[in-house]
Order: sequence, then structure tokens, then C-alpha cells
Amino acid sequence: MPVYEREVVVDAPFEDVWKFHSGASGLEALTPDWMNLRVESSVGPDGDPDPDVLEAGSRVESTVAPFGVAPRQRWVSAIVAREEGDGQAFFRDEMRAGPFPEWVHTHSFEAVDGGTRVHDHVEYELPVVRGLFGPLGWVGFEPMFRYRHRKTKELLEG
Repeated sequence: MPVYEREVVVDAPFEDVWKFHSGASGLEALTPDWMNLRVESSVGPDGDPDPDVLEAGSRVESTVAPFGVAPRQRWVSAIVAREEGDGQAFFRDEMRAGPFPEWVHTHSFEAVDGGTRVHDHVEYELPVVRGLFGPLGWVGFEPMFRYRHRKTKELLEG
């Protein structure tokens, strides 16, 4: 599967950056307006709606309509792993329903000199001609993740 990766160092404490990314509100804050994201629901592993923290076993159902030109697309993500300890943390979500045949996104966080390193690692398959155009995913992902990282810095730094 093709892989997309990007990272940024945020001049903010590890605990603040980790907490910010731990709930559905972080997803909403970091998604560009042109994606027209709507979080339809989030459910914790115990079935409780709208958990403050998306633990392993949580699900988020959302819809997107990039640029508002296509019908809304459903995107269901499951948090399949989440660990924190000793200045490092990560969580991994997998798409259960949505526009990609495969999507596994690992969000990693590490306390470093100068703040917190945020690293995104996405394994994916594009919906058109499985695998053939996989490396071209970078063209669409780069603006999205550049925005997310810039917005993270804007919201959490100083």
C-alpha cells in the first residue's frame, strides 16, 4: 500500500497537543473549511455518545463534501489503538466505510526540545484502479496535512 507521511514540531507542551488531538473536536478544528466536514456522531467503546476522549474501540461517523461540488460522502473511522506514556503517544484510526478502499492513519506525538513532534503516517489505497495511482495520493494529501499542521501550530502555540 502507498504511504503518506508528514510531521511538524509544535511549540506547545506534549500534554496540551495530545489532549487536543484526543477528541472529535480536534478533528473538526483541523479540517479545512473546503472539506465541508460534519461529524455526525461519535461513540465511545462502551457505547456512550460524544466521549471526551476517543479511546480504542471508539467510532466516529462523519460526512465530507470537498469543495461542495460532489454529494456528501460518508466516512466511518474506528480507533483501533491508543497508547500514551513517557512523553510519547499515538492513536490509530482505520476507515470502516468511506471513499478509500483502505485507510489506516497513525497519529504519533513525542515530547522533544522545543515542544511536541506531531507525525502523521497514512497507509491508503485510492478508489480508482486499486494501487495504480497510489503515489498520486500525495497530491491531495499534502495540502490537507499542511493545513492541519499549520492550524495545529496556530491553535496551540503561545
